[in-house]
Amino acid sequence: MRAAIGKELRDEGSLAEAHGRSLHRVNVGVVDAAQALADLTEISSQIEAAVLFDESGAVQGSTLAGEAAAAELARGAADLLRRAGGFRSEGRITQLEAATDSGSVFVVSDGPRRIAATTGPQPTVGLVFYDLKSALRNAAVEEEKPKRAPRRKKADA
Repeated sequence: MRAAIGKELRDEGSLAEAHGRSLHRVNVGVVDAAQALADLTEISSQIEAAVLFDESGAVQGSTLAGEAAAAELARGAADLLRRAGGFRSEGRITQLEAATDSGSVFVVSDGPRRIAATTGPQPTVGLVFYDLKSALRNAAVEEEKPKRAPRRKKADA
């Protein structure tokens, strides 16, 4: 006979700890948009669809099957950010959730980069935001390091 469910779950650690460990394994450096989205959907079972896009609305990656659907989600998310920013004196929104009975839309903004995702009803809001921020960081485009000028040979003294 096995242990009671509560005892079994205590022995395995908390869900948040397990989730944090999985994120730690994934969050090992900068990756391309497709890999960041694949990692996101692997670690966050609550996310149904996600799209990475820039401040102009150009889609950089998506989990959606079609380009039109990805562009529509990016446009809608950008519009949510813009309209929500209109209600704030600073005008800048870094994250938001729009919830309905059938699910939620999350949008996270970091400078020129954006990520939007949809979930089913009653998601764990803090974890979804954490996962989206991690995916956005992981998908950051590495800036090209400026090339050094070639060293000049020292003149013989």
